[in-house]
Amino acid sequence: MTHITSIGAGIFSDLSYSIDNPDLAAPSTAIEATYKGYFVTLLANGTNVTAGVNEFRRIADVREFPQMGTPPNIVNVPTFGFKTSKQVQGQADAPTFEVTINYVPSDWDTIVTNYKHGSLVGNGKLYPFRFTLLNSAPTGTWASVDSTGLGAGGIGNSQYFWMGKFEALQINPQLTDGNTAVLTISIQSDFVGPFTNT
Repeated sequence: MTHITSIGAGIFSDLSYSIDNPDLAAPSTAIEATYKGYFVTLLANGTNVTAGVNEFRRIADVREFPQMGTPPNIVNVPTFGFKTSKQVQGQADAPTFEVTINYVPSDWDTIVTNYKHGSLVGNGKLYPFRFTLLNSAPTGTWASVDSTGLGAGGIGNSQYFWMGKFEALQINPQLTDGNTAVLTISIQSDFVGPFTNT
């Protein structure tokens, strides 16, 4: 499979997190295979985890994704003898990853024994996250979204990985439209990628 090679809208983009390996340190080598190894078996939201199987869950019903990557931090440096200052790259602050979702309350149940997304919000644990940029739907099922590729047809895609925490979920009740929520994920490592599936 290759990266996306044409202009298009990423309307089939996907956000997933690995759940049976919380509190992992970011892989020291930050290689593609290490991160992809966390995303092998798709597990439905609300299903208990089998430790050591590298299971992951998808965050469905995403309405809007934020920008991806580390934001720039450009510093203007005055230079004696020049009319204009020079610009240098400073140390960038870690971005806040805020995802707007169409809110389905049952998916975000906070009862720990129900194994829903909501029970992870604010628990302070690190999880490997994966963002997959897709212009078209995988030709296989979402169950085939694993370390070997996205769908049997080999849809072009680009994947980003990072370590993060579920920090907050804020509900936006709507009187004239579907209810939404903003999921805040803190970034606890560098962004790694984009990678393609090979």
